[in-house]
Amino acid sequence: MKNLIVPTYIVYLPIAIVLTFIVAKIFFRNSKIFMSDIFRGRMEIADSTNKLFEMGFYLLSLGFALFIMKVNDYFEMNTQQFYEVLSEKIGVLSVFLGLMVFFNLYMLFRGKKKTSENERIRARLENQQNLRANTVK
Repeated sequence: MKNLIVPTYIVYLPIAIVLTFIVAKIFFRNSKIFMSDIFRGRMEIADSTNKLFEMGFYLLSLGFALFIMKVNDYFEMNTQQFYEVLSEKIGVLSVFLGLMVFFNLYMLFRGKKKTSENERIRARLENQQNLRANTVK
């Protein structure tokens, strides 16, 4: 039995950081098209909002990764326990990152739905105004 807690941290932390950055990079590069659609082509607002979502993603994900990093089950562990603890930590982080991606997708689709509803209301109001203007003539 060896004290493998520090080596667990040394292996886990880079994996957690790289995994978080890869997921964020892929998601937020691909979410730009959604943001552009939600903000009707106003790219400066779409990009700014996307960057804010990205920053929140990093803060929550890296904060969670650091929060679950502590290994307190074993003071002394063997190699098998080392890999089990490491895989548990990476697995929990992966599930959390997946949930974060789905939450962000939900927010994007909710924004798209709201934009579509607002456009329909705006079109309906314009039609009513046009009808009133034609009736008055």
